[in-house]
Amino acid sequence: MLARTLRVYRESFSGLSRAAWLISLASFINRSGTMVIPFLSIYLISVLGFSLEQAGVAMTIFGVGSLCGSYLGGYLTDKIGYYRVFFWSLFLGGALFILLGFVKSVEGIYAVIFVLSTFGESFRPATMAALAIHSAPETRTRSYSLMRMSINLGFTIGPAVGGLLAGLYGYDLLFWVDGITCISAALFFRFALKPKKVAASEAVETSETPSLRVPSPYTDRPYLVFLFLTVIGAFVFLQIISTLPVYYEREMHLSEGQIGALLALNGFVVFLLEMPMVFTLEKRMKVLNCIGAGVLLFGAAYLILNLSVTSMAVAVVSMLALSLGEIFNMPFANSFALSRSVEANRGKYMGMYSMSYSVAHIIGPYTSMRIADNWGFSTLWYLLAGLSVVTFVGFMLLKSGRQAVIQAVKSGSPRLFLQKRRNRREKPDTVGF
Repeated sequence: MLARTLRVYRESFSGLSRAAWLISLASFINRSGTMVIPFLSIYLISVLGFSLEQAGVAMTIFGVGSLCGSYLGGYLTDKIGYYRVFFWSLFLGGALFILLGFVKSVEGIYAVIFVLSTFGESFRPATMAALAIHSAPETRTRSYSLMRMSINLGFTIGPAVGGLLAGLYGYDLLFWVDGITCISAALFFRFALKPKKVAASEAVETSETPSLRVPSPYTDRPYLVFLFLTVIGAFVFLQIISTLPVYYEREMHLSEGQIGALLALNGFVVFLLEMPMVFTLEKRMKVLNCIGAGVLLFGAAYLILNLSVTSMAVAVVSMLALSLGEIFNMPFANSFALSRSVEANRGKYMGMYSMSYSVAHIIGPYTSMRIADNWGFSTLWYLLAGLSVVTFVGFMLLKSGRQAVIQAVKSGSPRLFLQKRRNRREKPDTVGF
């Protein structure tokens, strides 16, 4: 059993490019300093005296900046290339993290958070485009998982150390550490990896994806439906950095160190399990099945919290469910988004994918804080579980419709295809997502 497990681990890392490892290492350096965002809501409320609503507004502004940064990053990636966007996003984002620690007024906090998240989020489309360029089609999902593994290893270190530093020395030091690690990641990337030029006509092909392409993400209807569902799933998941830390502090009365340890558990589980699980899942499950299963686990993670307010064991089980949901959902969602694009429009596609998370950042913190403030956290957790079920059904319907399009194109006869669809006894198609 142990030998088989080790073999799966070894095979899951085989065939990945040197560039994918370097990009992942830069991401690890960046995320190992992730100390501000997980504690930002608590910092604003406990240290600066913000109300729950004001903290929700701040996190919403973070989402607005992320939305702008996702669009800007995607646009600039197509215009000037991933390399420059990657570097300047990290470098300027680091400087802005340091600046944020000096700002104390409500208006100033709002302004710096907006600019910071705009620069910071432009990093995502550039990273995804870089991995697509520097990896073979058959290894792209695992290359993205490698990057996520490095991010989550960093996220394991960052919040845990950040919680200890905040408890021992206060929050001011966190802004410096976060900023310095961002700048360090930018410099490492600049000197370790040279830009790679590829033909604009190069298409992304995966073993899961049929050759169905549209010229623009804005007219790709299945992709737009996918993005809408991704927004809802992200709304559920991203409570991990907004309302969940506040819940831990207010309802469970946990210290910063305990909160950091719980958040670090998420990063550690994803770091430990994602690569071998993705390696196994991509052979056995359809992409949209994995994405939908992940969303269901998101909902279950929050629903579990209603079992007990005081039990640390319940909080741990909840975080484990959230972590497994992340493993099922995010690598395959990114793979789906990449599979729709070609080199010439990859920045726009990945920019829109990042924007879906930004939209969730906008509507999520303020809405969820208001719900928790007015009706309690238990109501919020029930609502999130319900949204997860609805989103899962949406992904299954998208898969069904996607398979319908694939089968129609393959048959070459829409009429014949419709006749087959009416026949309930027909064996399900095995080609689609």
